[in-house]
Amino acid sequence: MIQVTWKTEDGKAITANVEYGINLMEAATSNNVPLIDGDCGGCLSCATCHVFVDPAWIAKTGTVTEVEDTMLEMTDVERRDNSRLSCQLIASPELDGIVLYVPEL
Repeated sequence: MIQVTWKTEDGKAITANVEYGINLMEAATSNNVPLIDGDCGGCLSCATCHVFVDPAWIAKTGTVTEVEDTMLEMTDVERRDNSRLSCQLIASPELDGIVLYVPEL
């Protein structure tokens, strides 16, 4: 298990323990993180699980694929250098303690 913290723009923090192998969109919806919808169920076709990765963690999240890159151009909130789709972030030992910021519309 890893610990993941989602921070909202109103200053709330939601922290959860997530089993290895679970994508962080599923973890967010299971823990009622606001504004993470995951409408497509994690199949990389909706961009409703957009998050900003804390800069201290961005290098550990891996490379953005071409498909994810395209989907990040369609997010409701403007993309940043640290934008990721949380359905593409998989709970692994390297991500234990990761902090994700939930953009607000």
